[in-house]
Amino acid sequence: WVGARTTVSPFMVQEIADALRGVKIPVLIKNPINPELALWLGAIERIYKAGVEKLGAIHRGFSAYQKSQYRNQPYWQIPLSLKSQFPDLPLIADPSHIAGTRTLIAEVSQKAMDLGYDGLMIETHPDPDHALSDAQQQITPTHLRQLLMELRISKPLSTDALFVNKLAGLREKIDNLDQELIDNLATRMKLVEQIGEYKKENNVTVFQLERWQEIIETRPAWANRQQLDPNFIQELFKTIHDESIRIQSDIVNKENTTPH
Repeated sequence: WVGARTTVSPFMVQEIADALRGVKIPVLIKNPINPELALWLGAIERIYKAGVEKLGAIHRGFSAYQKSQYRNQPYWQIPLSLKSQFPDLPLIADPSHIAGTRTLIAEVSQKAMDLGYDGLMIETHPDPDHALSDAQQQITPTHLRQLLMELRISKPLSTDALFVNKLAGLREKIDNLDQELIDNLATRMKLVEQIGEYKKENNVTVFQLERWQEIIETRPAWANRQQLDPNFIQELFKTIHDESIRIQSDIVNKENTTPH
């Protein structure tokens, strides 16, 4: 396989791709250390263009600055985005490297199966505590067998008419709510434009620290009252705030034009 520290370098990947020309072997490509989908996609495409047809992707998690229970942050949305672009590409999870500790391997494995992964890569050792490397993230063969037996494997689709109809009805409700969300965001951004114009007229800076602190404190609290994950809402409003800053900056930096 192509390791995570190699995937980050397009030049190294290209060297490997050149060496693989004419060689008919399967190649597994681990995600890059950095949480960048483009690097992973680029590595896969380079190997594929070299004539390697049997390809697979290994999700082993990503380095991150924030503290986490995991050794490597899974950032599940990245491998799922990869899968959406390459539906036929086998996607394999590496719970050992994601977890970093044997106590979390089963949890990560089940999450991968729930998301429709094609397989798992789990480190096993007859005496994990005395393994020469990564001892904390290895499990015994007996433990591995038990873990695999307890995994719940869901089917990707169901042809049951009752299930299909109910799912369609629920999705229709979600579609309607999504439309409302987008309409409300559009209305919010119109207000952001008005604020940008007002700040420009009064020579006031775009970024207002006190206002941002108010938003980042109140919105997660509102979310908590609605039993929503405050961290999710905080990240959502960070994205909205970034776009608001961009819009207002464009307005403030736009030169006044005098009509002829």
